[in-house]
Amino acid sequence: MFAFASLAGVAVYSGKTEVSTATFFACLIFNTIGALLPDIDQASNRLWDLIPGGESIGKALGVFMKHRGISHSFLGIFLIDKFSYWLVTNLFNENFVDVGLVYWSLVIGVISHIVADSLTEEGVPLLYPLKINFGLPPVKPWRIKTGGWFENLVVMPVTGLIAIYFVSLYLRR
Repeated sequence: MFAFASLAGVAVYSGKTEVSTATFFACLIFNTIGALLPDIDQASNRLWDLIPGGESIGKALGVFMKHRGISHSFLGIFLIDKFSYWLVTNLFNENFVDVGLVYWSLVIGVISHIVADSLTEEGVPLLYPLKINFGLPPVKPWRIKTGGWFENLVVMPVTGLIAIYFVSLYLRR
């Protein structure tokens, strides 16, 4: 939800008013993929469900990678960014889909995931391999408990309302 709200917010302020149907759906799909990518180190990640034998690959990666490790850092963002650019530019035909918008939709998904995780008690290791976790706000007790009542009853509904607000602003254009 946070990734979609972020994408909708960027869409409103980007000034881009028309996209093809193919680009629109590709952006939604790749924004969702981007939102899931930082948790690639977990066997329970839904992306693994899309690949035959993916759960086994996820479990194997989990042995070598700590959750909220490299994939939640500046280095991870850089690596995901380079792979994503290669993937999107080789996957789509530029005559049918705006490759730049699809690429940025994925990147927005990745970054929004990491920002959302920074709001939790655990924070994120932005300077991996240094074992320092950063969070917003900087005072740990003020952060959100993952899966807790505040996240479920306040954060998610408010994020949904923000997404609806941005979509309505975009549609008014």
